[in-house]
Amino acid sequence: MSDQVKKAEKMPPRWVLKFITKSHVFLSRITGGRLFNTLGGDDVVFVTMTGAKTGRQITIPLMYVPYNGGVLLVASQGGAPKNPVWYNNIFKHPDIEVRHRGQRMKLHARLATLQEKPALWPICDTHYAPYADYRARTTRDIPIFVCESA
Repeated sequence: MSDQVKKAEKMPPRWVLKFITKSHVFLSRITGGRLFNTLGGDDVVFVTMTGAKTGRQITIPLMYVPYNGGVLLVASQGGAPKNPVWYNNIFKHPDIEVRHRGQRMKLHARLATLQEKPALWPICDTHYAPYADYRARTTRDIPIFVCESA
């Protein structure tokens, strides 16, 4: 059995991840964004996007990586072999809203180019160290969205 398959088997079931995500968003909302702004001690942003298939508005917490007045969103999924579902949403509908500790930003997302990524990874790793481990776990080229003022 490959290392990737073994690590994928250690991931909690998808319904557990969905429940945790929805709870995190709900608790942040009912506290007016004053609480639940971190995950394991690291800052998160709440990203509102349009579903690629449903067209519905979806809000999820992602790791906070500030960049040039916007943010970088890393589609790592813990180093899984596939991109996270939210990747398709932002790829198809790149206009998003990001909330960080009460501040809201309307941003436009674009995929970082291969030439940009070597300069972006150290920034990402500084804000969330596990990204380096995630890159080591997968052969997939982990996408980074550069999200700038719309």
